[in-house]
Amino acid sequence: MRLGLLLVLLLTGCSQPQMYERENPPERLSAWQVVMIEDGQLVPRDRVVPYDLNMALFTDNAHKFRTVYVPQGQQATYQAEDALDFPVGSIVSKTFYYPKDENGQLGYHTDYSDDFGSKGLNLQRVKLIETRILVRHAEGWQALPYVWNNAQTEATLEWAGDIKPLALTDKAGNQVAFSYVVPDANQCAGCHAPNHTDGALKPIGVKARHINKAYPFLGGQDNQLVHWQQAGMLSDLPQDLALVPRNARFDSEDSLEHKARSYLDINCGHCHNPSGAADTSGLWLHQGQQDQRRLGRCKPPVAAGRGAGHGRFSIMPGEADKSIISYRMASTDPGEMMPELGRGTVDRDGLALINAWINAMPGDCSTPGH
Repeated sequence: MRLGLLLVLLLTGCSQPQMYERENPPERLSAWQVVMIEDGQLVPRDRVVPYDLNMALFTDNAHKFRTVYVPQGQQATYQAEDALDFPVGSIVSKTFYYPKDENGQLGYHTDYSDDFGSKGLNLQRVKLIETRILVRHAEGWQALPYVWNNAQTEATLEWAGDIKPLALTDKAGNQVAFSYVVPDANQCAGCHAPNHTDGALKPIGVKARHINKAYPFLGGQDNQLVHWQQAGMLSDLPQDLALVPRNARFDSEDSLEHKARSYLDINCGHCHNPSGAADTSGLWLHQGQQDQRRLGRCKPPVAAGRGAGHGRFSIMPGEADKSIISYRMASTDPGEMMPELGRGTVDRDGLALINAWINAMPGDCSTPGH
């Protein structure tokens, strides 16, 4: 066993996650034994491995502490395009939180170092909002929303979701108030059912291209997929990592095109794909799409209604201010904005990235073939 894996096992305690019947999930998050509070830190339990994404899905500027658990003696199976195929008993968790400054204010923080949960989240420096549990039963995945109490001692299952009035302080010192919406259990399907015909829930982030990256584990930095394989959690990973797809990070030196496509893939592609909830839009934004018109270039809307603003095309090359995608990303009107779920604020960084990508596109939509 590698030193890093041994340290993870030694420092995360002995208790392992528990499974419950689909019809009778526990009321308290602690009963799952996925994450625990220990010495003022929120830390993963035994055999629960923290992980991170290359490009994250935006949720009102919330940070996320992600973990995955695979039952001992079993493995997830590598898949090049779809989410890794996890065995029954696997649990994926995502804790949403906001960093606090020295005055206890929540802000637009771009320092994500605390997201690396191998060492735990310092509860004095963060405000916990919710933890979403995805558990793999024999019948498929189940999504469960747990909301943290103000004392940050426990999270409780809220089938109907919740609304949290919050305010974030921007770089200029201005407070931006909004309502953070915890989805109800049924709304989870709005994002986690990539095939709206069968409606089956699946994880979004645990696709190879999202997690093919280095992560600072307790025993040192390691590629996440390689680490999972060496921990006995993953099978069929190609020996040559160059064969494994990889999405871009915001802070990487990848091309503008790769960053923009990666952003659209994780934030929009689970709905905007040939079998997703937005399949009738004809706008397909998942990573595998290569048809430029399907990606929105010079594509008129199908049924955007007032969500189109005054734009004629999803993407007007060189003119983000006339592109419907940019208009809908910049809106917080429920009848106009995209994505429709998971935000009440504008993703400033994401919008700037997509605008830069569109403004750098050559050509126009005035001639055949564009």
